[in-house]
Amino acid sequence: MAGLAAAFGSGAMTNPISDIEKADVILVIGSNTTENHPVLSTYVKRAVTKKGAKLIVADPRKIDLTQFATHWLRHTLGTDVALINGMMNVIIEENLYDKDYVESRTEGFKELKEMVKTYSPEHVEDITGVPAKQLVEAARLYAGAKAGSILYAMGITQHITGTDNVKSLANLAMLCGNIGIEGGGVNPLRGQNNVQGACDMGGLPNVYSGYQKVDDPAVRERMIKAWSLKDLPDRPGIPVTEMMELAYDGKMKAMYIIGENPMLSDPDLSHVKKSLKNLDLLVVQDIFLTETAQLADVVLPSASFAEKDGTFTNTERRVQRVRKAVSSPGDAKDDWKIICNLADKMGYPMKYGNPRDIFREISEVTPSYSGITYERIEHEGIYWPCPTKDHPGTPVLHKEQFSRGLGLFHAVEYLPPAELPDKKYPLFLTTGRVLYQYHTGTMTMKSDGLNQLAPECFVEISKKDAEVYHIEDNDMLKIISRRGKIKARAKISERAKQGMVFIPFHYVRAAANKLTNTALDPVAKIPEYKVCAIKIEKAA
Repeated sequence: MAGLAAAFGSGAMTNPISDIEKADVILVIGSNTTENHPVLSTYVKRAVTKKGAKLIVADPRKIDLTQFATHWLRHTLGTDVALINGMMNVIIEENLYDKDYVESRTEGFKELKEMVKTYSPEHVEDITGVPAKQLVEAARLYAGAKAGSILYAMGITQHITGTDNVKSLANLAMLCGNIGIEGGGVNPLRGQNNVQGACDMGGLPNVYSGYQKVDDPAVRERMIKAWSLKDLPDRPGIPVTEMMELAYDGKMKAMYIIGENPMLSDPDLSHVKKSLKNLDLLVVQDIFLTETAQLADVVLPSASFAEKDGTFTNTERRVQRVRKAVSSPGDAKDDWKIICNLADKMGYPMKYGNPRDIFREISEVTPSYSGITYERIEHEGIYWPCPTKDHPGTPVLHKEQFSRGLGLFHAVEYLPPAELPDKKYPLFLTTGRVLYQYHTGTMTMKSDGLNQLAPECFVEISKKDAEVYHIEDNDMLKIISRRGKIKARAKISERAKQGMVFIPFHYVRAAANKLTNTALDPVAKIPEYKVCAIKIEKAA
């Protein structure tokens, strides 16, 4: 996410969801779209089956979308940069790139061109396992599109090279003139319903709302004035992924966790548990008693999405009203009320009458939201940026120019994952989601119907690997990494690539994140959930 913020200034979809059906070619990479974004995936399938679009899928697993694809690039885990560089090598060598766009709207092309020279299709085949001929055909197809849309998700960002991966996709899109046009774009698909809104509101350690940098003196002065303060910090805070290490070392004494369940969603869970237990104070605010809340000193029960008014900003930057449908049970309160009550107790009165008052302040201090009001989104949401009250909103970003002026190409070299298979741990592990459970299961696992459809964890393994390890379907396996071990049932499947297993991370009894690596992307500070080395054994 931070990578796209660096490239485009926002870390958001450049185009609306409806634009998927306007694309001639769609590249889906690092996204099991039908299971992680099932509604959005219908736009992709409809674009192919009804509108004549061509689909390129880049994924080590045989996900459902591969059956709709013209080209399925089955690359080795963690080789995304090499794959994209290989496509750009073909596009530049064959003069298929958009020369007018590159000359008028970008800079840094010379350095990019020089760098990708070494990524010949044959060399990329050695790195990624994708046949050179197939890579060439996919590159030609994407370059030949009048409008090419790129869709990606956490299969791109959850690597130590996540920022590099996103920059590479930005390079590819700009090279072919696909930014700032209908049906084009670089479009990250958000993993939860208000992730975009949380980031927009400053839920990152280095920005205020609207991605205004905390170390920008002019921004800081505006915020001091708006909030009637004497001062504000002039340096970024601590990324969430670095907090656990500080807690483990005793340098962070207290933690306040809202709507997050790191005891299932963070990497290396044994380390997470020790870190949380080392705190002097842990406060958890959530709608259910999660695995993390069970460790807390104080639990603050909060209202669910259906029990409160407010706004969400969805994956396509559309700011929408959320309306209370039912009353909250017991002592549960709206999140904003809990936070305001705490602020009052700590000596900083936060006097808001309702969510509308809060949104009015959001509009005042956030340039990209300045023109959005409750009245304007009464019936239909508005895409930010929307700078004035008479502005219609911006469905497509960067139509005239990029936020920095010219789009900057980044010459990004391929780097391998932090942990590769070896003799002791000979297999790759990647993690993800299944259709019928959601994230850490806090809500979905309260549903009997969903639990019948997806009752337990599994280890998806290829037929060839199953033969090597003498594994039968439904055998109970031990999966072991350098950080921990779990038990789960074998699921022999053609979806799995030889040398790689897949485990969903939803299930606390077989928590995949006991195994995953805490190595971080140096820029975005996102852990490498998608690649680590493991070994498997039959359980006794």
